[in-house]
Amino acid sequence: MTNEPIKIEIFGADVQCASCVNAPSSKDTYEWLQAAIDRKYPGQAYDINYIDIEQPIENERHKDWATRVQEDEFFYPLILINDEVVGEGYIQLKPIYKELEKLGFHA
Repeated sequence: MTNEPIKIEIFGADVQCASCVNAPSSKDTYEWLQAAIDRKYPGQAYDINYIDIEQPIENERHKDWATRVQEDEFFYPLILINDEVVGEGYIQLKPIYKELEKLGFHA
């Protein structure tokens, strides 16, 4: 694992994804994911950010990802870990944990 904290980004919107009717909202997913990671990997460094794809975005990289979601290339919420897509739409913990452990996290 590098000295840099792992970067987790969640791209979403207040309105639920049309294909994700019974899934939690993007913001709820962000809060749930943060709590789940803190519980499974206490004290391990990571940065987690929620990016609302319907709000003005200054960061060009975020803007590019948000546009791709808005143009239906990805479902939302879209989860990136260190710029790798690890989940979209209905989010499950197993692939996220697998990626975090690949990057050096340990339970």
